[in-house]
Amino acid sequence: MMYALPAGIRPRTLADINGLMMHALEAGFEDPGRPCVVLLHGFPELAYSWRKVMLPLADAGFHVVAPDQRGYGRTTGWDERYDGDLDSFRLPNLVRDVLGLVFALGYRSVAAVVGHDFGSPVAGYCALLRPDVFQSVVLMSAPFPGPPAIPAEPAVIGDFALLDPPRKHYTAYYCTREANADMLQAESGLHAFLRAYFHVKSADWKQNDPFELRSRDVAELAKMPPYYVMDIEKTMPQTVAPEMPSPAHIAANAWLPDGELNVYAEEFERTGFQGGLQWYRCRAPKYVAELQTFSGLPVRVPAMFVAGENDWGVYQSPGALATMQTKACARFEGTHLLPNAGHWVMQEQPAAVSERLTAFLLAERAARRDRGP
Repeated sequence: MMYALPAGIRPRTLADINGLMMHALEAGFEDPGRPCVVLLHGFPELAYSWRKVMLPLADAGFHVVAPDQRGYGRTTGWDERYDGDLDSFRLPNLVRDVLGLVFALGYRSVAAVVGHDFGSPVAGYCALLRPDVFQSVVLMSAPFPGPPAIPAEPAVIGDFALLDPPRKHYTAYYCTREANADMLQAESGLHAFLRAYFHVKSADWKQNDPFELRSRDVAELAKMPPYYVMDIEKTMPQTVAPEMPSPAHIAANAWLPDGELNVYAEEFERTGFQGGLQWYRCRAPKYVAELQTFSGLPVRVPAMFVAGENDWGVYQSPGALATMQTKACARFEGTHLLPNAGHWVMQEQPAAVSERLTAFLLAERAARRDRGP
């Protein structure tokens, strides 16, 4: 059964999208000829994560499309096995998925591609590889530092296991065979795990007071909260469980009430998390080597970055924010850190996000019109 959607947003399934049956949500579909905006979610999210900004963008004159990306939600045709087709989740193929969606919708170019969390690098590579199709890009919550250098720089310096107490990075944990079952079969239940996980990465968790890290040394990275640098013996559900908000706090939550959280719980109970976890596994050296083909190549379309002030995702990769602003994006047009928002910025502060996106999109549309054909 399909989950409930705000009036004006409809579901749609498109066939033969790079081997997928791709499920998407769309708004502003009533008027043909509108410029299109594509919204790409991250982990552990869905097209549904964009529900609060789709209608404002449609009201501004855009056809807004948010797919369940490969590995997620109601999109089918991907391999859910840990030992299955991992290569299909590498970044160039995720770009191919988005390109196939755009073409299936009847477009040969779109006004913008917007990516949140792990959707940010997908959006970044869409703009980098096909600037003729993706006319601008908005990167959210995860800075896009561009393709890896040659030779590749180490992601971290040192061994988390040698810290006292021993630790592990969450991305390494997400690459393990056990991570999917750990989360799917959390002792507290899947719904409770997701409640704690969404809470601890939001502005509601008052310990989220991020700052710029000086280096990629493990001792410096270990200054981040435990949901980034975990106790070596703990699962992710065990890591976030102590921060479960109170029943009163949950009842008062306006940005993710239980009825909306149920959509995530029901969808991930049905699909599992492995599809999304495969994306993390595609950070392995052979996939980094493939991306080095584009080393030094900047994004040449207009770019903007939006995140929450309370989001550690802005700083978890030391140097990435500055690199995005000064090197990776040749036409970088501003960073906007929104108050009272953590990692789930478009859900926590949808009005502010909608305002920033609309202003950027309308300005770029006017600039293209002024330039002429």
